[in-house]
Amino acid sequence: MGARLDQSAALDAAFHMPTYTRKPVMFVRGDGMRLYDDEGREYLDFVSGIGAVNLGHAHPAVTAAMCDQATKLVHVSNLYYVEHRSELAKELCELAGGDMRVFFCNSGTEASEGAIKLARKWAHLHKGAEARTIVTALGSFHGRTLAALAATGQPGKQEAFAPMPEGFIHVPLNDIDALTGALDETVCAVMLEPVQGEGGVRLCDPEYLRAVRQLCDEREIVLIFDEVQCGMYRTGPAFAHMHADVRPDILTVAKAVGNGLPIGAVLGRGELGVAFQPGDHGSTFAGGPAVCAAARATLSALKSEGLGENATTVGAYFAAGLESLSARTGAIREVRGVGLMLAIELHEPNAAQIAENALELGLVLNNIGTNIIRFLPPLVCTNAEIDTLLTHLQSLLDTQEVAL
Repeated sequence: MGARLDQSAALDAAFHMPTYTRKPVMFVRGDGMRLYDDEGREYLDFVSGIGAVNLGHAHPAVTAAMCDQATKLVHVSNLYYVEHRSELAKELCELAGGDMRVFFCNSGTEASEGAIKLARKWAHLHKGAEARTIVTALGSFHGRTLAALAATGQPGKQEAFAPMPEGFIHVPLNDIDALTGALDETVCAVMLEPVQGEGGVRLCDPEYLRAVRQLCDEREIVLIFDEVQCGMYRTGPAFAHMHADVRPDILTVAKAVGNGLPIGAVLGRGELGVAFQPGDHGSTFAGGPAVCAAARATLSALKSEGLGENATTVGAYFAAGLESLSARTGAIREVRGVGLMLAIELHEPNAAQIAENALELGLVLNNIGTNIIRFLPPLVCTNAEIDTLLTHLQSLLDTQEVAL
């Protein structure tokens, strides 16, 4: 017999560091858009592992690829060639537009760290040792290790861990004048999320991204796009920067690459792809044969099932429904997002309570801070599931308004 919620919660309280405020539910099984708890209750999942399970839970092709490889070989390290690693690298490079090379890692944070090191290594070779500063956006989120946290434009996440590593500047998002003013001779890179995820689902304007690309070209500065959350067809195209028809010099991905399994990657274009040399960077577990087999199955299914197109069409339906809901209730300040990466910003600081109350209605929702609810459903989401959410969301918002 499997563990129960009360047993797991007691063990968690006794033995885990208290880094998460967990919702009062224990999921034991998933299927597509649906999750099931330890009592067999069904939920619609609008979080998908924080945007990591784009194919939906327990996708048969991913399960088969992982299980088949696991019976043969799981790990020998990057000191040797293995099946699936090079093939996956080729497929990712082609998906990103070609002329790129890949370094595999295990997470989005590691991808950010790799991108920072790669940009600084390139600048050291081509611009000199003084060019090491990286400019990022206020509200950005690039990870929780120290350098990735220093790159993150959220001071509240940094204060308890000071001093931060040096070499990072933060400027307002979509303000090209502020960015231009920050680009002195010490800057080696600009690092942006085309859609900020943890920052509240805030989009870079396409005109802004094109202007940033031009600035970086003119000043020989590396342009990094962090697509850990907004990539892998989440917003429609393979990567969110494709909406603006620009290309980065470095691209970071993770989350949905393995449909929930731990894999990330740093992609470098042109000279950036060969700036690292043996000994410059590494990872014991990254790019192992089992996770790469699963990632190859994930990429194949995302394309063959047309889930980018589904993200576009269902995402537009979802956004229109949220706008209609906003017009009917006074609870919503703003609707934001693109594709199946959406959010509502509430007037009142009750997002966490709404997300918890939603569990009673069979909905898995995610709050960001006190007043933003973020929606990251698997890309297999349908209009019918959106309708179910919108109906329940109206009652949740109405209940909160009455309570306040």
